[in-house]
Amino acid sequence: MSTGTVDLIYEALARVNDPELHRPLPDLGMVESVEVSGSTAHIKIKLTIEGCPMRDRLEADIQRELLTVANISDLALTFGVMTEDERNNVQKMLRGGREKFNPFAEPNSLTRVIGIASGKGGVGKSSLTVNLAVAAAAKGLSVGILDADVYGHSVPRLMGILDQRPTSIDQFFIPIEKYGVKIVSMEMFKPNREDPIAYRGPLLHKVLEQLMTDAHWGSLDLLLLDLPPGTGDIAISLGQLVPQSEIIVVTTPQIAAAEVAERAGRIAHQMKQFVLGVVENMSESPCPHCGEMIALFGAGGGEETSRRLSELVGIKVPLLAKIPFDIRLRDGGDEGIPAILSEDSTPTTKAIGELLENISVRPRSLAGVPLSLHT
Repeated sequence: MSTGTVDLIYEALARVNDPELHRPLPDLGMVESVEVSGSTAHIKIKLTIEGCPMRDRLEADIQRELLTVANISDLALTFGVMTEDERNNVQKMLRGGREKFNPFAEPNSLTRVIGIASGKGGVGKSSLTVNLAVAAAAKGLSVGILDADVYGHSVPRLMGILDQRPTSIDQFFIPIEKYGVKIVSMEMFKPNREDPIAYRGPLLHKVLEQLMTDAHWGSLDLLLLDLPPGTGDIAISLGQLVPQSEIIVVTTPQIAAAEVAERAGRIAHQMKQFVLGVVENMSESPCPHCGEMIALFGAGGGEETSRRLSELVGIKVPLLAKIPFDIRLRDGGDEGIPAILSEDSTPTTKAIGELLENISVRPRSLAGVPLSLHT
């Protein structure tokens, strides 16, 4: 067996990342052994769990890299499973050698955590969340969605990942990824989709904390939380768990809805969170036949919410965007294909793009925030 060839094989394996953990196989301790017999490479790989759903993709990636090695024309690949101690070592490595902690609450975290809030349900908060996340990912940002609406979780359907389960490594799990966005939802952990969630206050706080800390989010630029409507336990828990989180308040144009939406901003202000701005959803839109603007849900709700919250906070709380009423948002949600992915430019997709631009600039400076700089 040529030592040089084995070294080249290890170099090739170092170019193969685990599809879910996004780390090289040797770094994760997944390469159990490498042997060469003639022109055949005999490789044993340890999977993190039995029945790993990414096994076929991993095998294809290894095959592709190994056949670039000189003098190797065949691959004999076998798979085993890590021991509990080996899995624990993987968890520690992914957490930087630390015990379990909330990465988004760290003072040196550069992940923007933005909660999408509303005073009541039915204003399109979840649709806005997924479309904004997919738009951000398309711009090259590393994005995650935490479906924090524990009772009314709808993100899995909106993102087309119904019935998909995250890979679990003991008490550590890998978010599902779709459209370049990492997704975690309580629905992923229920035995059956139709099962209701009947949790009370302290347990809800624990669930939100676990969904944040037990997932391998990686290095995110942006984490969007689809919050439940109203001013209940989850809204309060987010302010406690991630004090530096920001809030976008979603309302419809109806003035009555704006009065309710204001309360979502008020609870965020009480929790010392930064109210980033207001989004008016289901705004007036052009008639598909004559082009005349139709205000199906009235007008002025976004401006009124912005005005009320500006008076409360003492600084300008801007109206970030008006998203026109568009049946394609609903159709895209039912089909699991966010409307922002449409190749056709519409007033709705333009408005979502403008919203992303408006929130991309931090309203507060990073002065005083310690940065992880190494010299």
